[in-house]
Order: sequence, then structure tokens, then C-alpha cells
Amino acid sequence: MIKKYNIFDNIKSPIVTEKSTNLSEQNKIVFKVNKSLNKKLIKKNIEKIFKVEVIKVNIVNKQKRLKSTRGRKVKLPGFKKAIVTLKKGQNIDLTTGI
Repeated sequence: MIKKYNIFDNIKSPIVTEKSTNLSEQNKIVFKVNKSLNKKLIKKNIEKIFKVEVIKVNIVNKQKRLKSTRGRKVKLPGFKKAIVTLKKGQNIDLTTGI
């Protein structure tokens, strides 16, 4: 059975870190996405939501891992990260809501 997702459920959140902010100078934006998506679906969803033209999508699967916090082992869940390259001259303002 294939689950139907809303386009707003597929793109979970933008990832705003120092590294992703440096990528924005190259017209690249980083999003946390649903694990079941492929590159074509990510491209289609980003174009529909933000009304921009996507040139390329790269995907990074982050594995779940253990982290030591205050002497305790904490499990961090894994997630899928999409690095989206936009057409020159277009941008997505992450400070405003959708």
C-alpha cells in the first residue's frame, strides 16, 4: 500500500546551520525531507510550494547514532536531507512563513 502525503508533509523543515548558510551563496538550500521521497518528488514539491525553478537535487541520508549527553547515551534518529540547487537569480526566503 502506497501512502499519499500532502506536499507540505513531504518537506519537513529547512536546515539552517553555518554550513547550509554558506551553501546559500551558491544558490543551494538545504531541507529535511520525508524518508520515502526520491529526487523527482522533492524537485516537484519544492517547485510547487516555493514557486521557483529547481536545477538539481542532491540527497544525503543521515544515519541514526548514539550521542553521550551528561553521561547518558541518547539515541538520535536518522533523517533524509535534500540539497536543492535553484536557478540563478531565484531564491527562497526562509525567514518568512509559507
